Amino acid sequence: MTLLACVDVGSTWTKAALVELDTGRLVETRQAPTTPADVVAGVLAATEGWGAPVRACSSAGGGLRLAVVGYEELISAEAGHRAALSAGARVVHVAAGRLDAAALRQLAAAAPDVVLLVGGTDGGDATVLRHNAAALAGTNWSVPVVVAGNVDVRAEVCAVLTTAGTPVTAAGNVLPDIGQLAPESARAAIRDVFLTHVIGGARLSADPRLRRWVRAVTPDAVLDGVAVLAELRAGADAPGVLVLDVGGATTDVYCVPAVDAEQASLHRAAVGVPARRRTVEGDLGVHASADALREAAAGEGLRTPGGDPLDLGEAAAVVALRRHLRAEAAYGPGGASARGAGLVVLSGGVFRHAAPAVTAAVVQRVAADRGGAGSVLAGARVVVDDRYVLAAAGLLAGDAPAAAAGLLTGLLAD
Repeated sequence: MTLLACVDVGSTWTKAALVELDTGRLVETRQAPTTPADVVAGVLAATEGWGAPVRACSSAGGGLRLAVVGYEELISAEAGHRAALSAGARVVHVAAGRLDAAALRQLAAAAPDVVLLVGGTDGGDATVLRHNAAALAGTNWSVPVVVAGNVDVRAEVCAVLTTAGTPVTAAGNVLPDIGQLAPESARAAIRDVFLTHVIGGARLSADPRLRRWVRAVTPDAVLDGVAVLAELRAGADAPGVLVLDVGGATTDVYCVPAVDAEQASLHRAAVGVPARRRTVEGDLGVHASADALREAAAGEGLRTPGGDPLDLGEAAAVVALRRHLRAEAAYGPGGASARGAGLVVLSGGVFRHAAPAVTAAVVQRVAADRGGAGSVLAGARVVVDDRYVLAAAGLLAGDAPAAAAGLLTGLLAD
């Protein structure tokens, strides 16, 4: 047998799946506590005795801490914020307008791993973007910067930062024209920065094996796995798939909706609407982000019938689904709604380790939510990824698609 250990290094737990590559058979699964001082120790504990090569994804440490510096709050900063969330980053600070000394101190205090510098449409006003690049270049800290603003001055802005010794990655403009959001190039750049500066740096481990093992940010790997799952269900009456993953630091929602009938007849996709979507909520974790989750739940008015706050896992599920539906609405009539998903997959420890009756009760309460979350579950088949195979399937999807499909066939059979 040709075996591979597929590992997800999470903020709380490191999950490992031993997969037979020829067939996609799941040989064994394990988990071990993530070891924050050196995450490699947790990987070795989870894979002990397997003797198989390791391929991994990671969201350890709450994923990437990202600050967004934009032109003004409602346009450029919001566009950058969306790019950050779609990259699986946790947005720890948003600044808009010209950076002055006070704004730079606030930015530094947020301790980001990377700054996403945006501003201006292509060919539009570039004065704020130029000013902010110069301000960042004049600091004595060297946080990597992703430049995703007005492309007409991109080379100039990158040169200013590079000359100052700041690591720079250039990306396409997140707002190339008024009303047109294009976060994918910035998302890819943020992912590359994560792999190079966080995984490749010493924050998680100084062991060089970590950089060899990690191929993706966990939300990227899971989304790839969800896409494989959607392909397996292409002939179903309601082929759309939605995954809700409640974690210790984030709660993530992934959606591969069914193609609209009109689009299918024309053999085209809606312009500007990605076929695979996700929202990554860095303030909705049940452990590392528990305080922020309680605030978010209160902000949504979530209470039990007796007036008490909801269980954290249930609160994370409801708030994340509501936010995801609001993000879906931004795609307009061309975006197929997550409400049409025929299969809903629940993932994360709050579901995997719960008794079936407990999970069923949570699903029933979420389904009763009148704020929108309940509509996602209406008429859908609900399963639990209790063996945590979606991330593993995503790690296999690129060079072992048959194994990825075989791994997920078991999930559909549950």
